[in-house]
Amino acid sequence: MFRRRGFTLIELMIVIAIIAVIVAIAIPGMRRARIAANEANAIGSLRTISTAEIQYKNSGIDTTNSINQYGDLDALGASNPPFLDSVLGTENAVKAGYVFETVITVGSSTAAAEFEVTATAQGLNYGYRNYYLNEEGNITWVPQQDGKAESSDTPL
Repeated sequence: MFRRRGFTLIELMIVIAIIAVIVAIAIPGMRRARIAANEANAIGSLRTISTAEIQYKNSGIDTTNSINQYGDLDALGASNPPFLDSVLGTENAVKAGYVFETVITVGSSTAAAEFEVTATAQGLNYGYRNYYLNEEGNITWVPQQDGKAESSDTPL
């Protein structure tokens, strides 16, 4: 009696086809999960920046016109002790595919100090939304293709 060893070509092709179907199903789901994780990371980073801004202002490190001021990302990362880590503590910081930028408005006797932070996705491979945060702690978003988010956009 003759016994064959190994697999036939048909058996190997069936296994390869099954693997190809599994990969075709899994890759889009993994991409969506990665984008959702990047967006969640951006929101978490904005909340971290908001807390750091409040701590910076309350510390009195930057006092102009006898009013405690907010700091930009460079100031928050370079203060002693630093209020942000080395990743977020630089202007135009990039984290999880998002670029973080700040705009600081110096306070005076007639106007309060203000800050705005934007988180802009570097492309659709990183996130579908751009985010905005202000000194009131409000986070808003806009679809990534519409540009930078502003205070008047859709709140979270």
